[in-house]
Amino acid sequence: MLVDFYHLEVDPLERVLPSIAQKVLGGGGRLLVVAEEETLLAALDRQLWTFAADSFLPHGRADGAAPEAQPVLLSSQVTPLNGATNVALVDGRWRDEALSFERAFYFFDSTTLGEARQSWRALKGRPEAEPRYWKRSDEGKWVQGP
Repeated sequence: MLVDFYHLEVDPLERVLPSIAQKVLGGGGRLLVVAEEETLLAALDRQLWTFAADSFLPHGRADGAAPEAQPVLLSSQVTPLNGATNVALVDGRWRDEALSFERAFYFFDSTTLGEARQSWRALKGRPEAEPRYWKRSDEGKWVQGP
């Protein structure tokens, strides 16, 4: 399974996550977005409604109505109530439960860089995981690093 490490050096999570979610939904998939902090989940919930003037991402909360019907589900648990095969770990904390998905997106910034490095080393030694590192280029595009 692919584990994409996204290093948030320039753009904040609130700008990056919607584009990842759009790509997942555009490919016919579903996404589970995981964070422990309620304040982060609430901020992402608002952002997914308003990230673009002409569109929104259909989503809901695991503790809300009909979580199983949500294309993008925000949760504090790595439990795909919506049948997602893609998971986004957005609080900089790796969870081994993500290995049961087809693809994981792991977002980290300078405050969680140490944990990301530990997670990278741990995943490099696991045959079921293919970690890939992504960062913004000087031109503003996401490029895969070494």
